[in-house]
Amino acid sequence: MNITLKRTEEQVELVKAMASRNRDVAYEAQQALAEFIGPVLAEVVDNAPSLSNLFTPFQFNADDSPSIPLDLYHDVTDDDYIKVYSSNSAGGLPSSHVTPTHSELKLATYRLESAVDFDKRYASRSRLDVVSKSLTRMAQEILLQQENASASLLFGTIKDEAGKLLTTSTQVNRLMLHDFNVMMTKMKRNNPSWSGGTPENGRGMTDLLVSPEIVQSLREMSYNPIATRDPDGTDISNTSATGLPATDSIRDAVYNNAGLPEFYGVSIMELYELGKGQKYQKVANTLGLQTAADDIVVGLDRSRESMLRAVAIDAESGTTMSVNADDQYVGRSKKIGYYAELEEGRTVINDGAILAMKIKNA
Repeated sequence: MNITLKRTEEQVELVKAMASRNRDVAYEAQQALAEFIGPVLAEVVDNAPSLSNLFTPFQFNADDSPSIPLDLYHDVTDDDYIKVYSSNSAGGLPSSHVTPTHSELKLATYRLESAVDFDKRYASRSRLDVVSKSLTRMAQEILLQQENASASLLFGTIKDEAGKLLTTSTQVNRLMLHDFNVMMTKMKRNNPSWSGGTPENGRGMTDLLVSPEIVQSLREMSYNPIATRDPDGTDISNTSATGLPATDSIRDAVYNNAGLPEFYGVSIMELYELGKGQKYQKVANTLGLQTAADDIVVGLDRSRESMLRAVAIDAESGTTMSVNADDQYVGRSKKIGYYAELEEGRTVINDGAILAMKIKNA
């Protein structure tokens, strides 16, 4: 993520005016930049390739209380109640709400805030790079808070339904083609139609969230055996000499496409926060999904609107992120500050569209 202010004559003059000794002129210039940059920051954050943006957004007025009519998402079910997962604070532990399908679900929202400041001399010297990097850092902090909230909700949902939403890999420290196959089948079983039968348009795993180490194990299919059974149908042993390689077309595709944007028609999203000892992995460990030595992959069916994000629209700016000049600084501080705020709420209304696999270490 990188926000850059172009060095045009108008923007140079605007940045210089932000450092004016005339308090009214300085504040007016600062607020003018804030009103200009707010929609830009909102668009940058909303389009960042991140865990946060796997949630389908819907907007509501800032003074309103968002709600979801569950019967529009759950037509008919065998059960009278469903489980809806949400949290009351950013990054808070998600809770399961047992809710009738015909009810109106009120969604708890929370505010995400970030603030930055820099020395006035950078503005008086037209250092647009300093101003740009300060605004970039503000957007990054908002995005980081969104990522933490998304990870807590996602893994908390998996924890609550571990028997239904969590399975284990065939081999240690490796995701095999067989594991992929198992996840695709289980995702379909978790996602029947409202009558419990075959969905009209078909459903299944569309995205897989993995660590760099798991992408490495997928690349290994181009030169390592993928068999899990001997010719007699028994489980293959570590000493077996009948290891079967993948087909030439699969091995060539994996070998020639080292980045692996997709595999078997499933989009691969590589997250550095996953993997042994990494941030999201620690969240999963704390929730008891795995041990510290294990890895985890998460499959999603994004053809269904199951992970939702309600985001408030600011009445004045008409955008999701409100940016304002920070007026807390007195003249002698020689500082210029900005703060950004965003109100949102996240929920999972269909846990059947989420599936995780623990990649065991031993």
